Amino acid sequence: MRAARQAWRRLEPVHGMIYFVPEAPERYAALGLDARAGYFASRAAAFGRASAEVVIATFYNFNPAVVRRALPAAWEKATPEQLLAARADAAGAALRRAGVDRLSGLEETLALARRAAEGARDHAQGRPLYAAHAALPWPDEPILQLWWAQTLLREFRGDGHVAVLTAEGVTPLEALVLHAATGTIPTPFLKATRAWPAAEWDATVEGLRGRGLLDGESLTTEGEDFRRHIEDRTDALALPAYSALGEDGCGRLAELARPFGRAVVDAGLLTPA
Repeated sequence: MRAARQAWRRLEPVHGMIYFVPEAPERYAALGLDARAGYFASRAAAFGRASAEVVIATFYNFNPAVVRRALPAAWEKATPEQLLAARADAAGAALRRAGVDRLSGLEETLALARRAAEGARDHAQGRPLYAAHAALPWPDEPILQLWWAQTLLREFRGDGHVAVLTAEGVTPLEALVLHAATGTIPTPFLKATRAWPAAEWDATVEGLRGRGLLDGESLTTEGEDFRRHIEDRTDALALPAYSALGEDGCGRLAELARPFGRAVVDAGLLTPA
C-alpha cells in the first residue's frame, strides 16, 4: 500500500495544478464563466449537463448554495464539450510552461500511470466521478495523457474518500475543518473556495472540539488518529486502481513520478493565485 500511495502522491501535482493555474480561469472566462462556475462546470462536465445536486453529492465538501449558483446556469453559456476542451487546453499550456513535457522518462511514466488508470475500470462500481471521466476519450498529446491518467486516478481515489467519510459519519464541513487542522492547506484558502458561512464553520469547530478531535484549531492526538484512519481507509480503497501494476510497478511509478511532481511544484503551479 505504501508504494501505491507514493505513486499517487508524487504524480498528483500533475493533475492538481489545474485548480490553481491562471490558464484555467482564463479559458473559462473566454466561455463567459467566472472561475468558480468554471471549476464546477469543467470538472462536472464528464457527467454531461450535470445538475447542482449531482455536483453537491460527488464533490462533497462545497457549500451547496454556491454550487446551485453556478449550476445549471453554466450550461446556458457553455457546453460540457467546450468546458472539457478548455480544461484540457489549460492543463497542457500550464504543464508545458513548467517544462513537464520535456522531462525524461515521460513514456515509461505514462505507460504505468495509464495502465493503472485503465485497470481501475474493472473496479468502477461506486466511483461516479471516476467512471464518468473514464468513459471519455483520451487526449492525443503525451503530456496531456499523463495529466488525464492522473486525473482518473485522482477521481478514483476521491470517490473512495467520499465513501469513507460517509461511512464514518463525517459531514462535508467536518471534513474541511479536520483537513484545515492538518495545516497542509491554508485555512483561509479552504474557507474561500468552499464558501461555507463563517457561523457554520465556527459551529463545526466547536462540535469537533467537544468530541475531543480539536484543541483550538489543531488536531488532538485523537484527532490525528482519526484523520490517519480515514486516510488509511482511503488508501486501501484506492489500491484496486494500482493492482494492475503490482508492488514493483507501483514502486517504479513512484520513482519515475518524482521529477514530474517536483517540476510542477518548482514552477509554482500549485500556488493559489
